[in-house]
Amino acid sequence: MYQLTALYDHPADPAAFDRHYDEVHAPLAAKVPGLRRYTVSRPGPDAAGNRPAYHLVAVLDFDDEASFGVGMGSAEGQAAVADLENFAQAGAILLTGAATTI
Repeated sequence: MYQLTALYDHPADPAAFDRHYDEVHAPLAAKVPGLRRYTVSRPGPDAAGNRPAYHLVAVLDFDDEASFGVGMGSAEGQAAVADLENFAQAGAILLTGAATTI
């Protein structure tokens, strides 16, 4: 399995970010060819009440690196990447790599 993990920094307007993510970005990303699974989490505070490091974490699973490359290079993948500038002004870290289930 090959994964893209997106770590989104805390936005200035969380409600606007969440609305755009849920109504626009997630549906775009869900159409990427070769996508096997797409999970999203919104981390909560830790046991001491501290704010989490990220506002939202998304993990997209593909069969392998080649499938990832084809999917992200497609029109749907490019549309999802281009949409980042519409809502992720606070910043996002994108990580890719092979994943192993233990």
